[in-house]
Amino acid sequence: MRTLLVTGGAGFIGGNFVHYILEQADVRVVNLDCLTYAGNLDTLAALKDNPRHLFVQGNIGDRELVSRLLAEHEIDAVVNFAAESHVDRSIDGPAEFVNTNVVGTFNLLDCARAHWSALDAAAKAAFRFLHVSTDEVYGSLGPTGLFTETTPYAPNSPYSASKAASDHLVRAWFHTYGLPVLTTNCSNNYGPYQFPEKLIPLMILKAQRGESLPIYGDGGNVRDWLFVLDHCKAIWRVLEAGTPGEVYNVGGNSERTNLDVVDTLCALFDELMPGSPHRPHAQLKTFVADRPGHDRRYAIDASKLKRELGWEPEETFESGMRRTVRWYLDNPEWCQRVTDGSYRGERLGAASE
Repeated sequence: MRTLLVTGGAGFIGGNFVHYILEQADVRVVNLDCLTYAGNLDTLAALKDNPRHLFVQGNIGDRELVSRLLAEHEIDAVVNFAAESHVDRSIDGPAEFVNTNVVGTFNLLDCARAHWSALDAAAKAAFRFLHVSTDEVYGSLGPTGLFTETTPYAPNSPYSASKAASDHLVRAWFHTYGLPVLTTNCSNNYGPYQFPEKLIPLMILKAQRGESLPIYGDGGNVRDWLFVLDHCKAIWRVLEAGTPGEVYNVGGNSERTNLDVVDTLCALFDELMPGSPHRPHAQLKTFVADRPGHDRRYAIDASKLKRELGWEPEETFESGMRRTVRWYLDNPEWCQRVTDGSYRGERLGAASE
């Protein structure tokens, strides 16, 4: 039985991956998460009695802890989701993003290299380090074109710059030391267990309460939306069959403007909550000043992943959004518990004058 060290496994994408992989494969998971505001044990509640899941609270920057986990549990693969990931928060406080995304990734890589170097030949050949990154490292697209794995990096926010730096470290550990790494760069994820500072869950919770739905600028910023379980399936496929040293872009084939996203949510709420006093929910839309450095358009070309590994998204934007809204409506207790801290749905990343 393979044993995976999953970092950031109490967060949105990491938590969904842990659930998925324990259902789909005969593996053990050592789940390392420092439980910042976006990492919640509530996301893992259904796994508390699973003997193949071990949760450890800790930081990827803790060299002694990471080294001990790798050795004690004879880790066969590392899947690194651990990251500060919200652009708006990176504008307000970039230092934490550099510390976690750059310094933390360096520590994780160096500990993994030491562990891998001590393995026997068969275990060394089978070991993998998969680094989960973002399409935001590529910068902003014009009205046409797609990001490919060879698109030059041009990050425009502290968040994307920190992720770009971590991607370069992963690449360097392959070319310099031979560590068998894999990198995935994904488009915007959505789905269950997403902390409600991000666009879709924030709009869902605000629409339920009848609050205004703030849309940056003219609402014309375009993103390629990827349902999180499709992303988890792609990560597992890359971990199983990806070529070490390679990069794989993961996209949902679902380009939408932010305004399109909010309109879709409003229509779903009108349908799924016919008795709501806030119908039609589109009346709640409001436009606010754009955030600094807001990239206009991202779009992913995931043809390499389809061509080489046979993956493509199963959910359409409409089916994935319906599943997402239904999940949030069915799980109000989770939403309440994860927002009981300091975050109250206020705007972040406006930047001080």
